[in-house]
Amino acid sequence: MRRLSLSSRLALLFAGCTAVVSLFAGVLFGRASEVHFVELDQQLMESRLAGLRSTLHGASTLEQFTQRLPLLLQDLSHQPDLSVRVRGPDGHVWFDSSTQLPAELPTTPGLVSLQISGTDYRVLNPAPDSPGAPRLTLLLDITHHQHFLQRMQRLIWMTVSLSALATAILGAWAARSGLRPLRRMSAIAASVSADSLNARLPQAQMPAELAELANAFNAMLSRLDASFQRLSAFSADIAHELRTPLSNLLTHTQVTLTRPRDRDAYREALHSNLEELQWMAQLVNDMLYLAKADHGLLTPKREPLDVAHEVDALLEFYALLAEDSHIQLSHTGNGQIAGDRSMLRRALSNLLDNALRYTPAGGAIKVLIGGSAASVSITIENTGPGIPAEQVPRLFDRFYRADPARREGSSEHAGLGLAITQSIIRAHGGQIRCDSQEGLTRFVVELPAKLPSPQPSPSGRGS
Repeated sequence: MRRLSLSSRLALLFAGCTAVVSLFAGVLFGRASEVHFVELDQQLMESRLAGLRSTLHGASTLEQFTQRLPLLLQDLSHQPDLSVRVRGPDGHVWFDSSTQLPAELPTTPGLVSLQISGTDYRVLNPAPDSPGAPRLTLLLDITHHQHFLQRMQRLIWMTVSLSALATAILGAWAARSGLRPLRRMSAIAASVSADSLNARLPQAQMPAELAELANAFNAMLSRLDASFQRLSAFSADIAHELRTPLSNLLTHTQVTLTRPRDRDAYREALHSNLEELQWMAQLVNDMLYLAKADHGLLTPKREPLDVAHEVDALLEFYALLAEDSHIQLSHTGNGQIAGDRSMLRRALSNLLDNALRYTPAGGAIKVLIGGSAASVSITIENTGPGIPAEQVPRLFDRFYRADPARREGSSEHAGLGLAITQSIIRAHGGQIRCDSQEGLTRFVVELPAKLPSPQPSPSGRGS
């Protein structure tokens, strides 16, 4: 079964509401008209009753009534819509002005409606003036009233039908006009593809009710466009990074196989290929790690950590390398956090590794730990040449190398270390930044004392 369109539903809703309102108003008007006619009939019959009582005043017996009958007939001759029944004090019928009156008529005092031989009457039984006065029953022909009410009812039904039809047509037109922005949104959404993510909805032309939806839609398109651009750039970076080692492996293997060689030569060739393969495997693992971070799949453990103890373990690991490079390692301060030991060690190791590579002989690397009850800061600073200001915002981009001497595809440092570090810190609910000047470079890590619920890391080359 085909579903009704929104325009059709709104048109039917408008028509139904109009029909209900019109019908309700018509019924109220009909009831009010009927009550009004009853009041008019009662007033008319009471005025005529006064004349009849004046004519029959003092006729307490049948003989007296017979004497007054000519006057009564004369009065009734001027009132063709009025019929009268006169009964004596004992209840016996003395006179009927019409032969069509039934033998039994309501005798209860008051005003009632009655139909006799297809004719509608209003019947009035007034209370007698005195115990000996004759009992009167007045019957007023109200056929013209009923005809009016019937015509009015037909008019009401016609008005309800026409108003519902007119409202349905106008409602369909109004709904179609009002839904034009939605159709425009649908057209733009249908045109969106990987090659046209720059399409945007014209918010200025949208109604106030749809402006928020248009804004959210445009924001979604912007996110998709940015994500697609990052994905494209990421794919290009991966291709660039893997191209050189793959070419080296192919070339080296082909050269090795050009002629027979001894065992040592083959072993040396395999060892060389193994180094390239290990670097490629590490690159793939790092990319998978970043992909997990982009999708919020990094779930740090919640374990209490002594930051000073963890830093001591890392500095002890790098002590020999620093000693060979004549670099002094030190740390001060203390702090307690709740986090994942292996992930934080990896992040801090990347920072220490970078510091060791760029600190000249005779320099120093300091790890400063501080903070408060709510957060802990870890600052890793090293002496040596500073990082140009224009390069600082891109330090955490994937595959970005601040050193122009390092080529893409180099088996040493693919440019993912700082990106991984940032993802780990963000997974812990923290932030990392870099401050650099000539002679001093400082990486500042700020972590909450308590590990928050895992949240997706912002994806992109800047993560």
